[in-house]
Amino acid sequence: MKRSGSANLPLHYGYVPQWLYERMSRLGLAVFEVLLTDYGKDEVLRRMSDPFWFQSLGAVMGMDWHSSGVTTSVMGALKRAINPHSKEFGIYIAGGKGKFSKETPNELLKIADLTGLNGNELVRASILSAKVDNTAILDGYQLYTHNFILSDEGKWTVVQQGMNAQDKTARRYHWHSENLKSFVDEPHQGIEGVNVGEILNLTHHDARENRNGIMEVSHEAPEKIMKEISLIMPSHHDVRAEDVNLKRLGATLTLAREMQPENFEELLLLKGVGPRTMQSLALVSEVIHGAPARFKDPARFSFAHGGKDGHPFPVPVKVYDETLEILRSGIEKSKLGNSDKIQAVKKLHEINLKIEENFTPNFDIQEVLEEERKNSWRFGGKTVFGDAKPPKGNLGNDGIQLSLF
Repeated sequence: MKRSGSANLPLHYGYVPQWLYERMSRLGLAVFEVLLTDYGKDEVLRRMSDPFWFQSLGAVMGMDWHSSGVTTSVMGALKRAINPHSKEFGIYIAGGKGKFSKETPNELLKIADLTGLNGNELVRASILSAKVDNTAILDGYQLYTHNFILSDEGKWTVVQQGMNAQDKTARRYHWHSENLKSFVDEPHQGIEGVNVGEILNLTHHDARENRNGIMEVSHEAPEKIMKEISLIMPSHHDVRAEDVNLKRLGATLTLAREMQPENFEELLLLKGVGPRTMQSLALVSEVIHGAPARFKDPARFSFAHGGKDGHPFPVPVKVYDETLEILRSGIEKSKLGNSDKIQAVKKLHEINLKIEENFTPNFDIQEVLEEERKNSWRFGGKTVFGDAKPPKGNLGNDGIQLSLF
């Protein structure tokens, strides 16, 4: 049997504190607004169907970079943020976790009434994607969350996740309507979860004879089957050197800590932004503007806003808020015809790429993490366990002094 792809997503039963959930919603809204303006609705759906990008988005939002909670928390925050603007954006999010997933068909029918789309076809797509992952792929995972993201043009992405209670792991499944040839013949964009051995996969091409009489349903579709990709996540909570691309992380840290905005004409509008906020902005900019190949190490994006459980470091709330304010003010000004600030944020990623070309990583990631933790209290560091405290004997005003050279 073919294993379509796997990733280690440890089940986390914790909660997302309100102070983080509010910020996740605001950051998700800002990211979507810029994506829609610069790249359009189809690209938003493609990004959401990419397991690597989705995990990176969760990490930059301050969620635990490797856990199953990224799926439900990110989708919940996005649904809350995006749906009030759906008519403006042309993007709708249905479904959710547990009992909310069962409301997906009713939500899709209401969306169809608003948009003129074929509601029955949307409901059919939702039900079949869930049936395939819950029944046709007997991999030991029981679905408990299902989200259907669609555009007012009828294109869609499904993000759903199953739980294996026996080994306490989760597997997330991504679907994408683009190039979907059939619901029952290798339809997935990406599957992620822990390997539990041989999988009875009735969607595999070689199982087509076994499917006869089980499902008689397929879609007319474009010529190609979606390329399947898999994300493999480690089980450890701490971020280690092997979890990130040190060349890319080092270039970002160099841009934030060693370069001055006044040295780059494109960044003058960001003059006065501190190095720690610049670091977060650079990583958020990469999530928005980066090429698909840049999201193979989602842990790197946790260096923007840490993680709610304190890994790799507490969430720097003051930095998070400053990042949000820069993005929000830039978006509002762009609506009035002045997109300079949003373009400056985009330039961060372009300059980061130039630094990266000739950068040789010669730093210890543990030193970076120690500096982040030591200075966390200065940036309003928070976790689900409480506020970060200053280290004993270090109550001065010295900031981050780490040099990468």
